[in-house]
Amino acid sequence: MNEQRDARLLIAEDEANLRLVIQKELQRLGYRVQAAADGDAALRKLEESNVDVLLCDINMPHMDGMELLRRVHERPNPPEVIMLTGQGTIETAVEAMKLGAYDYLTKPYSINELDVRVRQAAEKRNLRVDNQRLRAQIERKSAVPEIVSRSQAMAEAIRLVERVAPSEASVLITGESGTGKELIAQAIHRLSNRAHGSFIDLNCAAFQESLLESELFGYEAGAFSGAKARKLGLIELADGGTLFLDEVTELPPGLQAKLLRAIETRTFFRVGGVRKVEVNVRIVAATNRNLDMVVADGVFRADLLYRINSFQIHLAPLRDRPEDIEPLMTHMLKHLSGVHPPEVTSDALDKMRAYQWPGNVRQLRNCLERAVLLSNEGVITANELPPEVARTNGSMPFVSMQGSTTAGLPASSDMAGGSNTGSLRDVEKQQIIAALEKTGWHRGRAAEMLGISPSTLYRRLRDYNLEGRLR
Repeated sequence: MNEQRDARLLIAEDEANLRLVIQKELQRLGYRVQAAADGDAALRKLEESNVDVLLCDINMPHMDGMELLRRVHERPNPPEVIMLTGQGTIETAVEAMKLGAYDYLTKPYSINELDVRVRQAAEKRNLRVDNQRLRAQIERKSAVPEIVSRSQAMAEAIRLVERVAPSEASVLITGESGTGKELIAQAIHRLSNRAHGSFIDLNCAAFQESLLESELFGYEAGAFSGAKARKLGLIELADGGTLFLDEVTELPPGLQAKLLRAIETRTFFRVGGVRKVEVNVRIVAATNRNLDMVVADGVFRADLLYRINSFQIHLAPLRDRPEDIEPLMTHMLKHLSGVHPPEVTSDALDKMRAYQWPGNVRQLRNCLERAVLLSNEGVITANELPPEVARTNGSMPFVSMQGSTTAGLPASSDMAGGSNTGSLRDVEKQQIIAALEKTGWHRGRAAEMLGISPSTLYRRLRDYNLEGRLR
């Protein structure tokens, strides 16, 4: 019952003295209570913050309680509504219940009676919200492997997760693409005090700037052409839970400023909106880029980095923890093949251990999917592995400005000759050109070969003025 007494209430009552008495008495019982003098004011407060239970007088100026009830139930995820009136009739009670009211009280009523009804209404809303979240999580849940590891590096990362999860600290997860940053973010959420809330994820590199702002903050009806109705943003949907911002360093500068203010004040404006929306969200972010470099280059705001980097967890690349390859392989093969996974020959396992895995765990899974499809008689040999894994290659690895390496590409002339006169930027440019030439200037295949995302490759091409020859 204590959880229900922590519920957020809104009182819509035009009689000032009664409104104040109800507000003070319910606050004394432990509720978080706001008050509005009429239906219009109540709607404005509902737009600005989440409410669990609305206590609504029927006879009010400007907008009566019945119209307010109708308007409330047009909103996404409405509060439970208890109607209050001094002139109760059976007809109005029946109408209110048909419109979706939870209950109906006739004045005068005692605070104890109101307390019981409010707790029951808050409990019903909590159950409804929990069911919605569970359905959303089931719909969003994919066949994601658990955090399977044997290495000391991953054991340390998991230890940090267990320490930081119960706190409210913002967490920044760093590491190359494919190392499992989203799994770590999900683990932080599951072990936190917000586990009952939503885990909402957003890939900041997957949208254009205008679309990204609408996706993150939502928009009001009429904010732009085609915006026919209000849309709640992901930060609002994550209220009470965790918002995971993947590839956060790809946020455009304008959105970085808006996100910083939203994190610091816990309020924001929807696109086209004029009223602040309050949220209580924990931020977990991830990036595969060098933090010092993106700040030094002016790509990412230092103040935002400090705000989201209260606690940092770094995930080592798979090539630095080869002892994880065998348990990961065993786990993935069970998911890919069911109860009778294929046997892997020692030669194939040795080649997988020796390979550099530029795409990390994600690339390992793709490799095993191919091997399962090509395997004969339940055995995976080196012949079923992708060519880059199966062959022996003595060429230098790709060195990026992020510090990642990729096997299978020829070294730049400076590196091959042992000279250190070329800058890291020049080395990266030559390696990218080599990958593009090897793939016929196909961006997707070149990005896969380099072990970076296509969006990251595109930014590098733009920096080096190499966009003209892309296919």
